[in-house]
Amino acid sequence: MIDKIQLYQQNQIQTQPPEKLVTMLYDGAARFISQAVPAVERHDFEKANYYLGRAEDIIAELMVTLDREAGGEIAENLYNLYDFMYRWLVQANVKKDPAMMRQVERLIKELRDTWEEATTKSH
Repeated sequence: MIDKIQLYQQNQIQTQPPEKLVTMLYDGAARFISQAVPAVERHDFEKANYYLGRAEDIIAELMVTLDREAGGEIAENLYNLYDFMYRWLVQANVKKDPAMMRQVERLIKELRDTWEEATTKSH
């Protein structure tokens, strides 16, 4: 049975506008990567793998929900960037390389800030 906190959190997510959901996905991916880095540094590879897997899942979700046909060249470029970040995280996980993880985290944060700025200006 879902407890009241989980129900509230699900409701909060489901009632957000699409623009806000993308921001939340970026925030989540960045947060998971930022949790993976210290896990790798303390050799807690199980936890690092978990956090990186969550970040990879979010990036994969961003990829599959991107409307590449309607979005044209911008959407195609964004898809390619997501694909790069996904593959880079997989490699970072295999190599246990915090520097690679931080590179993806920076990219995600830049995308998030750009997205936030673009959606704020459009409203």
